[in-house]
Amino acid sequence: MALMLEELFEKVQKPARYTGGELNSITKDKEKVSVRFAFCFPDLYEVGMSHLGMKILYGATNAVEDFWCERVFAPDTDMETLLRENNLPLFALESRDPLRCFDFIGFTLQYEMCYTTILNMLDLAGLPLHAAERGDDMPLVIAGGPCASNPEPLADFFDIFILGEGEEVNLELMSLYREHKKKGYNKAAFLREAAQIEGIYVPSLYEVTYNEDGTLAAVTPKEDAPATIRKRIIRDLDTAYYPDSFVVPFIDIVHDRAMSEIFRGCIRGCRFCQAGFLYRPVREKSVDTIDRQSRCLCETSGYEEFSLSSLSTSDYTHLEELLTRLLSWAEDKHTNISLPSLRVDGFSEELANRLNVLRRSGLTFAPEAGTQRLRDAINKNLSETEILDTARKAFAGGWTSVKLYFMMGLPTETPDDVVGIAELGQKIVNCYYHNPDKPKGKAVSVSVSVSCFVPKPFTPFQWEPQDSIEQLREKQKLLRDSVTTRKISLSWHDAETSYLEAVLARGDRRLGAVLESAFRHGFNLDAWSEHFDFEKWIEVFKEVGLDPDFYACRRREKDEILPWEHIDIGVTKEFLWAENQKAHQSVTTPNCRQECSHCGASCFKGGVCRERR
Repeated sequence: MALMLEELFEKVQKPARYTGGELNSITKDKEKVSVRFAFCFPDLYEVGMSHLGMKILYGATNAVEDFWCERVFAPDTDMETLLRENNLPLFALESRDPLRCFDFIGFTLQYEMCYTTILNMLDLAGLPLHAAERGDDMPLVIAGGPCASNPEPLADFFDIFILGEGEEVNLELMSLYREHKKKGYNKAAFLREAAQIEGIYVPSLYEVTYNEDGTLAAVTPKEDAPATIRKRIIRDLDTAYYPDSFVVPFIDIVHDRAMSEIFRGCIRGCRFCQAGFLYRPVREKSVDTIDRQSRCLCETSGYEEFSLSSLSTSDYTHLEELLTRLLSWAEDKHTNISLPSLRVDGFSEELANRLNVLRRSGLTFAPEAGTQRLRDAINKNLSETEILDTARKAFAGGWTSVKLYFMMGLPTETPDDVVGIAELGQKIVNCYYHNPDKPKGKAVSVSVSVSCFVPKPFTPFQWEPQDSIEQLREKQKLLRDSVTTRKISLSWHDAETSYLEAVLARGDRRLGAVLESAFRHGFNLDAWSEHFDFEKWIEVFKEVGLDPDFYACRRREKDEILPWEHIDIGVTKEFLWAENQKAHQSVTTPNCRQECSHCGASCFKGGVCRERR
């Protein structure tokens, strides 16, 4: 097979996506390992190789002597065509062995629009799509990641879902498998025992029933499976595994740099943001740990840039001290430090001065809403005064380019809120021209990017309807007509993709039939606009007999059983509902460092919750 693959590599556009052999990739003697894990990213190589979670789990698994984790990415259409024409299965990069040779095939679920790609990859591997059709002689198919917080649309296809952070629970699962393998592996017996591990959800051990109106009636556990499954977290990030090297690709990838994770979680509680609730409580690394890990990654990878990775970098409590430490060696090595995820109210004059010694590029901030009323409704806790003050500081510091992220279709949004996006952009343009120290001969550039709101599980807006496609298009037109200067460049996400994302995000097990039908119709790589065909998706829903509006555009009642209700992320349903009601009154909630809101995450006895106590 390896020789045939070499011949195929010469015929594809980017062979480096498939060859393996990159710096710091890990190969082992397969005769000396007891458990093999194929880590599958359901997107192209350039996207998957940019994902920090994959790097962490790849390293953590391979740190165990008799475990071997290899990488698998979705092939682009040219490579897929060649594989199918030559009857060759999907393979792992390190060994080039077919996926069927592995004990585990693990997918990371980062984005709902990758679901059909998962099914395509299983088919390319030569495996049955349905978990019930895969016997003891086939790999276990498992998944984790943020979309696993509502695994139900994919429940028919997976043996196991891992809920929460995977560094520890992945290894526990593989260790249990190793024991069963020694004794004589039986899939059913293994799944029953695996279901007792905290953070492990085995969907086949739960029966789902529905009411006559289509809403969920019950999720009933079988064979002593737990009634609720709580996510796993890593309590101490300073002692947790973090790789000392990254695999360095041969080609450019989306985020082609080293990444230093500085903390997990977010103190803010923005009501639309799923990640802010899924990763509670906030847990920080020490300055010493971040400095050591950053220096090590740059030395072992050769990268000349690294980013400080988190949901809100400017909320790191020791940011000034950290930058001082990092710059003490990064400047000498001509290494750039990237600070993504800055909050508007976290951009201080001191931080601007620090950034001045780094490579200067445009600054990116996320006001999210154009009016104060709507920012309060979504709990952004950000005033217009703070936004404009930040723009002035940036322009005074020499920046001429600012990118602003907004959302459209947020709950309680009115036409005035949409127009407010354009008005706020104009006020920022005005800030630049009112700056007496602005660079001569340089114009300001304000980029306004507007996404469509998608209601997600485990957020205060999980009960809210999404705007219809027609409503979103009308709002996009209103916004376009409200921008009156060429200094503002406007872009937005298409409403159709956001609509389907909402359907899959809040779906139940019945959507499995839709996904399978979509795959049978040739759907794949739907996260890429050139492959996405909305009209064909609607035809599939009609064929299966399900109404997508039921999932995307319907308001849920407080007492409705939600498809993900048997999943416990620590944040309580009561807290989320209270936040929903405060949103409709435009009442804010203080952040976690200011005041405990009793969300429930203190049950994990770690991070900011422990600090407060």
